[in-house]
Amino acid sequence: MRILIVTTGSRGDVAPFTGLGRRLVDTGHEVAVVAHPSFAALLESCGLEHRPLPGDPEELIRARARATSREETRALMRAFVDGLADGVADAVAGGADLLLTAFAPSPLAQSAAQAHGVPVLGTYLTPAFATREFPLPGPAGAEDLGPEGNLAAGRERLHSAERLFSGAVAPMRERLGLSGATPPEPLGYTRPVVHGYSPRLLGRPADWPAPVEVAGFWWPARPLGWQPPAEVVDFLQAGPAPVFIGFGSMAPGEGERLGELVTAAVRQAGVRAVVQAGWAGLAAAGDGVLSVGDLPHDWLFPRMAAVVHHAGAGTTGAALRAGVPAVPVPVMADQPFWAARLHRLGVAPRPVPFEELTAERLAAAITAALAEPVRRRAAEIAALMADEDGAGAVLDHVARIGDGGRTGDAGR
Repeated sequence: MRILIVTTGSRGDVAPFTGLGRRLVDTGHEVAVVAHPSFAALLESCGLEHRPLPGDPEELIRARARATSREETRALMRAFVDGLADGVADAVAGGADLLLTAFAPSPLAQSAAQAHGVPVLGTYLTPAFATREFPLPGPAGAEDLGPEGNLAAGRERLHSAERLFSGAVAPMRERLGLSGATPPEPLGYTRPVVHGYSPRLLGRPADWPAPVEVAGFWWPARPLGWQPPAEVVDFLQAGPAPVFIGFGSMAPGEGERLGELVTAAVRQAGVRAVVQAGWAGLAAAGDGVLSVGDLPHDWLFPRMAAVVHHAGAGTTGAALRAGVPAVPVPVMADQPFWAARLHRLGVAPRPVPFEELTAERLAAAITAALAEPVRRRAAEIAALMADEDGAGAVLDHVARIGDGGRTGDAGR
């Protein structure tokens, strides 16, 4: 079966699909991933075909940081989404038997799939159905608002995202010769849907519709033939397990300021550290500190004493899998939600919001994360997650669709 995976956003929105894609390839499917050009090397290094999706998410984050008004921010987002619509339409026109779509581009994927008669399976990295049990991740934060408040906040979150895409969906559907200005279902209502995070981190709400499930994380694939750099191996062997510090795709352009802050925090906490550059260009200095580029988290994190990260969904899962404590420093979007879940689960101290980050607060959070109760709880959660197979659940859906089964109304 020719399977097209559609995703948009930063590295954390793409990397989990490398592992899912590899599992699909290993079972005999042809897989291409529709993603921004900056991820072509990542995808191809994992043995996956790349189909380009217009837009540069790193530049978008930088431009939003420079924006001086809400109107300017909205204009940036509209232009970005317009490019996504063209890219998704072109990619699907290139041929596919099945679309797997992340949540954000799902209205575009639904429309393109409808035009070509291709079924759709939702493959979401964050919860995307309103529920009474918690508010959906978003700018409003992670505070529980009570059953009715959570449900109302979740619906508004979906409506807000839907409004963002509405300006691109209508002309896309016209271009594809489809009737109506909106997809056959609202944003977030693709069927079936598999959520790619652990039920240990966030269980499936009882009031979610069927067939919508929470299956477990999809672990990123390592590049084919990857070997750890000798410099990193030597550093790890030269002393006690260090603390990992990285903010992924967040804070581009703030590397110098963050580097000074991290250097001071590491010194105050009395730990060794592996510091990952990420989009911020983060680099720290000093004895017992090693600055690195991209390294597979499944190899690196089990060798760490704790992981300081921005609480994106993928990095959150990687730290949980490694069985080491986390120090969440959320920046935006779904990150405060996952940071709060980690703290509630007992595998992390109270989150330190990025805008409140200081060397003193980071050092104190690292010290708290290294305490025995947090370390023990992190190991317990990793053991409970060990048997989960999130990618396997997707493969089961794909097999049923390929056999002509109709699990829900795929593609409608």
